[in-house]
Amino acid sequence: MIVVDTNVISYFYLSGQRSEQAQRALAIDPQWIAPWLWRSEFRNVLILNVRLRHLTLEAAYEIMDKSLHLMSGRERDVNSAHVLRLAAQSTCSAYDCEFVALAQDLNVRLVTVDKQILAEFPNVAISLDAYVAA
Repeated sequence: MIVVDTNVISYFYLSGQRSEQAQRALAIDPQWIAPWLWRSEFRNVLILNVRLRHLTLEAAYEIMDKSLHLMSGRERDVNSAHVLRLAAQSTCSAYDCEFVALAQDLNVRLVTVDKQILAEFPNVAISLDAYVAA
């Protein structure tokens, strides 16, 4: 089991430079976990791609449905006090700290490409590159 952030989920569903790595990450450990927040962040990624004309709205609907299926039963609540404490002790946003808090609570790694998270939480966060290379 690993916690993945919204970027990793996005790379899995949207073709790009890190799509293959995201696919390998899922093959390595198909038990992806994320805080409920991932849904809102992912919808924002999808609508940005619609606005940039990289996706049709219908394609965004399909991708959202597929991602909800993948993450079904794998979404978790996070402790607000834990998130706020992490955000206060770092320069990361409370949004980012939701993923960190969940990984710490579950005692698993957070797979991310976020350089700030990687720098501030090296004991829990691992880069997508390093995760698939290990």
